[in-house]
Amino acid sequence: MSAKVATQKFSFPFSCAARLSQQDEVTQKGCIQAKTLTLHDLKENPILSIPSPVAVIGALVHDENQAQDSPKPPLGGEMVTAQALVFAEASQSAVLSRQSVFEKLVLESEDQRPAAKRQLSSESAARTITVVKKSAVRKEAEEQRQLKPKTHLGRRVLPCAVAAGKRRRRKDLFTNSEVFHRVDSHAIRAGAELKEKCVYDVKVIVQSITQGARNELEKLRAIWVWLCHNIEYDVSGFLGQSEKLSSPEEVIAAGRGVCCGYSNLCTEMCREVGIECQEVPGHSKGIGYRHGQSLKNVKSDHLWNAVLLGGQWFLLDACWGAGRVDMEHESFVKRFDDFYFLTDPEEFIDSHFPDEEKWQLLDTPITLEEFERRVFKTSAFFNMGLRLIQPHHAHIVTDDGEANVSLGFSRPATFTYEITQHQDLLHCGASEQRDSSSSSYGLLTVSHRSMKLQLLPPTSGVYDVKVFARPESATMPLIWVCSFTVECPTPRAMEVIPENPFLSWGLQPVAGSLGVTGSSQGSEVAEVEESVFELALKTSRPLMVLCELVHPELEAAVAKRCLATQIQPNVLTCHVLCPLRGFYRLSVFVRDYEKTEAKFQNAANFLLHCKGKVVSPDELFPPNLGSACGPGTRTSEAGLSKFSHTTALVSTQQGKCNITFHNQQDLELHTVLSREEKTTAAIPLSRHLFCTYTDSKVTVSVSLPDAGVYRLGLYARLTPGGDFSPMCDFVLRNSCDQPGPPFPCVYSAWRKGCVLFEPRVGLLEPLSWVRFRVRVPGAQKVSVVGETRTDLKLNKSRVWEGEVSSGNGLQQLKLAAASGESSDMAVLMTFDIKQLEREV
Repeated sequence: MSAKVATQKFSFPFSCAARLSQQDEVTQKGCIQAKTLTLHDLKENPILSIPSPVAVIGALVHDENQAQDSPKPPLGGEMVTAQALVFAEASQSAVLSRQSVFEKLVLESEDQRPAAKRQLSSESAARTITVVKKSAVRKEAEEQRQLKPKTHLGRRVLPCAVAAGKRRRRKDLFTNSEVFHRVDSHAIRAGAELKEKCVYDVKVIVQSITQGARNELEKLRAIWVWLCHNIEYDVSGFLGQSEKLSSPEEVIAAGRGVCCGYSNLCTEMCREVGIECQEVPGHSKGIGYRHGQSLKNVKSDHLWNAVLLGGQWFLLDACWGAGRVDMEHESFVKRFDDFYFLTDPEEFIDSHFPDEEKWQLLDTPITLEEFERRVFKTSAFFNMGLRLIQPHHAHIVTDDGEANVSLGFSRPATFTYEITQHQDLLHCGASEQRDSSSSSYGLLTVSHRSMKLQLLPPTSGVYDVKVFARPESATMPLIWVCSFTVECPTPRAMEVIPENPFLSWGLQPVAGSLGVTGSSQGSEVAEVEESVFELALKTSRPLMVLCELVHPELEAAVAKRCLATQIQPNVLTCHVLCPLRGFYRLSVFVRDYEKTEAKFQNAANFLLHCKGKVVSPDELFPPNLGSACGPGTRTSEAGLSKFSHTTALVSTQQGKCNITFHNQQDLELHTVLSREEKTTAAIPLSRHLFCTYTDSKVTVSVSLPDAGVYRLGLYARLTPGGDFSPMCDFVLRNSCDQPGPPFPCVYSAWRKGCVLFEPRVGLLEPLSWVRFRVRVPGAQKVSVVGETRTDLKLNKSRVWEGEVSSGNGLQQLKLAAASGESSDMAVLMTFDIKQLEREV
């Protein structure tokens, strides 16, 4: 009795602690006697020192904080089962020695904590154990009254044994696979050494690869890792091109086998280390599986394993964990997939359906028909934390030519998809990775926590749809995560949607990291009613932007004339013109403003739909439009501010406008007026611009010769002697059919502070008197020279004025001024005279 009580006391801290039945209840006195046994007594007593096969599984590889916060064993049916198992084994072979229990406790608990926290002294360790023992003594009577009768010795634990309690999940056994780094490395290294020595004996291999493993979980992990790294799938055997290998020795020697080779070998190896392992036959959605096929009355085609850990069954598939089969090339592709090690039943059931319902290990088992309808999800689906929002079944029938797929995610992810003509085989050899999307039969949008795919098949028929994803920060290709079939009885009549090689519509998942924080347009289709669309993107820092507009029938050169972008420190604006009906793709690329060497990256893509009015070719933006239109970051840096027109687009109904701003750094400025010229104009467009500089204020006056669209370019010399740099462009749209007159032709002597009040036109009527009013700072004399010379007089307002005859048009009028003591006259500007109409 004392020995049994000792076993109970030292088993208490573990989740599989042994318990006594009610008929074996002991007194408090008996407990104290058992507790007073010393390590010396255990060594001296040959019965007590016999090693016991009791399996101490508790605290497998738990998170350290969880272990510290929850020292008590979990309650429920699973604990009772595990306790019964341990006690049964203890009853068969005497009792677990106190020394072995203490050593196991130290080994298991120490290994699962960081090295920095293992500095527990012997004294404090002993004190901790004593507290546990006393707690167990005080609660023993109450606990024993609540215990169920113990399991009969030698009885196999069935999968349903844990149904009464909360089932432990994979994450309850280990936080992540990194905790197995030591075990994995040893198993891989030892396996390579044994292979080199041509060792094919199961027992020798198991002893070698599990050396150093401290519990059943680590032993099982070593076996599974060895299987995945040393056995390849026998593709030729599966295809009937060679004899299938199934016995453990044959599989090990050849280094290949089909599913039964993996499962049989796993069972044998587990038996060598005392782990109960079962082979589970059933159906799988692996090689040879056909979309939508009925599996009723079809013989199952796959084998995997179930193992018993801590009184609970877990599932694993080394065949699927070793890699995949490339049916196109009839070859095996090695790819270690940790997902199929102790996979949770709720996830395993999507691809594995056992012949016996009990091996589903589900509280509510599903039917074979439900398994057939379930969406196929790869391991990447679960590893990325994705969840299926819709549809609930793999086969979708379109509604009005449309089908929808939606996935949720907890961590930012990037998505794309592929839609192809239906093929029977789920694994048909197609690539499981993608770098971009080339399909124009769907709209993929990604929001903060979900992805929506709107599928629009082009014709009637059945299609296969694959969804690909990757973590947002990853640079690897996108990985296949799930599949669907889409049946389209009647397609929707639609225009062609341009391809989107940038994965999704709306802001890209990386937009925030690129500096784009918001958009005036969501991920839905933008309906363009009046052939004009404006997009505004909010930014967290100054950015440069480039835009691309794509339409199935639009030439690239014309598409460039459909875009005008304005770059401001916290907003990027894109103006779009639609010359054709149908769908457009508007893609936005950005980089940091200061990092001129950096590449532009895609930040957003928008789908525009123009179904009404379109712009004519004459209404497109002018050619050679710069990337920076309107005032913005560049003009601010140059000290140009307080613009009268803050947008890039300026409209006039009179053919005239004045744009004013301040030149705080007194830069030398230059302006250019241009348009798409179809014929050579009699008067150059430069004569339709006139600039006036007063103090820091600059006025650019424009008089447009015809209706149409013009480009007004503003340039500045930022460094003395340097070239003129573009500051910004304005788009001038003139709706006035009356031609505007040109301005006078200005010369270099016309400088800062000079102001022309009258006349403001450069083409004068002949044989008329014209009033001149002009301010010329520092001038001693101002004259107008034509057929005659007229000196202007300086009034009280420091303005030179006078009446001048235009003459008969044989000569220009020249406005000239003399400054300082020099009597030389410098020409400021010239005026043309209209020619007299000759009588016939």
